[in-house]
Amino acid sequence: ICINKKREREREREREREREREREREREREREREREREGERERERERERERERERERERER
Repeated sequence: ICINKKREREREREREREREREREREREREREREREREGERERERERERERERERERERER
């Protein structure tokens, strides 16, 4: 009986660690997506500045 309980607790801890790793991977993917969106916004601002410079050159002519 004792051995069974011990094994049960072992499996429980194992599942707990597994869930912890799963949450860790989830957070990692979330950070990855965040960096993706940040890069996208950066490129968007870059294009905006490019269009701004275009308009500047237009006005100078």
